[in-house]
Amino acid sequence: MSIGFSSLSANALTVYTAGPGNLSKKLAIGFERKTGVKVDLFQATTGKVLARLEAEASNPHADVLISASWETAQDLDKRGWLLDYESPNAAHVPAMLKAPSYVAQGVSALGVVWNSRSGRPEPHDWNDLATPVYRDQVTMPNPSQSGASLDLLIGLQERLGGRAWALFDSLHRNGMIVLGPNAQALDPVLQGAKSAVFGAVDYVAYNAAANGESIKVIFPASGTVIAPRPMMILKSSHQQKDAQAFIDYVLSPEGQKLVADAWLIPARDDIATTRPGLSALKLLPQGHASDTKSRAEVLKKFATLFGDQ
Repeated sequence: MSIGFSSLSANALTVYTAGPGNLSKKLAIGFERKTGVKVDLFQATTGKVLARLEAEASNPHADVLISASWETAQDLDKRGWLLDYESPNAAHVPAMLKAPSYVAQGVSALGVVWNSRSGRPEPHDWNDLATPVYRDQVTMPNPSQSGASLDLLIGLQERLGGRAWALFDSLHRNGMIVLGPNAQALDPVLQGAKSAVFGAVDYVAYNAAANGESIKVIFPASGTVIAPRPMMILKSSHQQKDAQAFIDYVLSPEGQKLVADAWLIPARDDIATTRPGLSALKLLPQGHASDTKSRAEVLKKFATLFGDQ
């Protein structure tokens, strides 16, 4: 791959990223090995990354930002913070996963994560978790802390209308508990205290299963949503050529193989994976209710339903 810049840059490239941590480190090491440019990583949740970005607005430090939320890129683009750049390695990235000023690093999808030793039958759709056999056995990430979980609420509402809220009412009455971010919702299922997660981010569960946990990722028959992870270059960057080269590297076959090894769906459609790719997923409508007001309304309605926890 032609990087297209001098590898003698004395200044490190600063990348703010919302995980996965091991993937970020491997990409940084691979990029430095390829180019000689050192990468300084700041790794945190999307919320903490954005808080730091805002706090540094008058004296920006980040060159590249990788978020777990597509909405982050859309918002920063509207604010004029992002540099337009189309990597030559984005030719194999589907149109839905790129825009002039940002492009997906990879994609996660939401599904049901089921503990196969739970003694409960394997679920095949979302509403299976509202049945009596799953009473008090289901967790869910909190959509106020997980953008992907909120996207799932919106997708189900767009597809099912009022039946989506009937489903959530049934889940509530069936004892589903809403916890914090994805990992917090997954932990009780890994430990066997609960049997299933409603709307778990898949790559975390795939990684746990690969490490011997007795869990299975199930994509519901009625459909799910995806969570592309956007990469973007800040206009304020003084290392724009190096930043472009970093985007090129992540989208190179080598970089995308590292993405696939982290159990994410690669952004490129020509990279082999051992997990289901985009073409294997039935997708719910996504993005029709993405404006701030609609998202706030969905969150408020959900919080009213589950606010007694």
